[in-house]
Amino acid sequence: MSTPFTSGFIVALHDTDAAGVLFFAHLFRHAHDAYEAFMAEIGWPLPALIRDGELALPLVHAEADYLRPMRHGARVAIEVQVQRVGRTSFQIGYCFTDAAGEPAATARTVHACIRLADGRPEPLPAGLVKTLESVT
Repeated sequence: MSTPFTSGFIVALHDTDAAGVLFFAHLFRHAHDAYEAFMAEIGWPLPALIRDGELALPLVHAEADYLRPMRHGARVAIEVQVQRVGRTSFQIGYCFTDAAGEPAATARTVHACIRLADGRPEPLPAGLVKTLESVT
């Protein structure tokens, strides 16, 4: 992937809080939607991983910085980038930008690989490591 993966959304009314801006927790819902689309784009769709039933890639850490308000009706782009690939986990970075291309928020998620049978850490599949490293 020569350019970062980009997804997007329009801030819906149900996304906003009493102040009329994107409710802080909804940022993570949109980040996860972008992550799912990214994984499908690189050939590792999450529905197939879940159906396979041997491994899972649960979220084990999430953080965000909110830089400017995202209001109802705003168009927001999300740039998704692999930031780190380890033996049993990987880190994804997200940059949320407004219609003018100005950063509105950043986020980071860490996903661990576990065996579904017992929840124990498992090395990332070699093919996934290769794919993630190729788009880093």
